[in-house]
Amino acid sequence: MAKKVGITGGIGSGKSTVSKLFEFLGIPVYYADDEAKKLMVEDQDLIQELKATFGQETYKDGMLNRAFLANLVFKNEKLLQKLNSIVHPALGKHYEKWHAQQKNTPYTIKEAAILFEMGAADHMDKVITVFAPVEMRINRVIKRDKVTKESVLDRIARQMPDDEKVEKADFVIMNDGNQSLIAQIIEIHKELTT
Repeated sequence: MAKKVGITGGIGSGKSTVSKLFEFLGIPVYYADDEAKKLMVEDQDLIQELKATFGQETYKDGMLNRAFLANLVFKNEKLLQKLNSIVHPALGKHYEKWHAQQKNTPYTIKEAAILFEMGAADHMDKVITVFAPVEMRINRVIKRDKVTKESVLDRIARQMPDDEKVEKADFVIMNDGNQSLIAQIIEIHKELTT
């Protein structure tokens, strides 16, 4: 069976860019944030649990009311933890099923911002942390998401500090514009395939 490799890093660090480069090498990638969003509109058990926990307003006209939910959980750490405790077990099962279906590959990648925080790193064979300087990350997220600096800083504050993620990782990819991402990825790919 293929090895399980996690990719994590702070918001705006370049996790998705790095993951896409691994895909270019033929490695299957599971984008946890995207899959969680899909599950929250497709998995009926999950939908019912979210409604029961956060109220019927969580869904409007059959669609997830993202603004309502975000407004609730990003202002209240306990509610954010509750949301994660509901979504992440369903996501974990979905990932395991996806991983089992991947054939003829030496490893797969699970890209997740909170891989360590949710304990998912414990189920990986190896973990890659993507690191970028905080100011660079802030500028990327402001440009990408059209949000304020304060909003980005608030999101950064809710994630595990970079130095902890770097310390816990098996591999670190520096995405600071000074080192070639491709060269770093190819080096890690070689190590994971031998």
